[in-house]
Amino acid sequence: MKKVKFALSVIVIKEGDSFIAHSHALDLSTVGDTFDEAKNRFEEAVEIFFEEISRKGTVDRALTELGWQKQNNEYLPPMVVGSQTESFSVPRFVN
Repeated sequence: MKKVKFALSVIVIKEGDSFIAHSHALDLSTVGDTFDEAKNRFEEAVEIFFEEISRKGTVDRALTELGWQKQNNEYLPPMVVGSQTESFSVPRFVN
């Protein structure tokens, strides 16, 4: 099968003892015990995601619903235009 290359923004966060890899462009997340494991699992999940939408014949619908643009018979993921840490003040709450 012919392969297509593209770049995605992937965020990896540490939550407790786990690492979570997430990409907004695919609304897809994976978890691992290490940074590398989360990253590797994410790569596997991306491959499975594209295999499934291809097999089901829903590539156009799935990607356009996720904000991808089709140009010259290729799909381009949404572009991240900024990322930063913001501070917020909210009312104090008690659990």
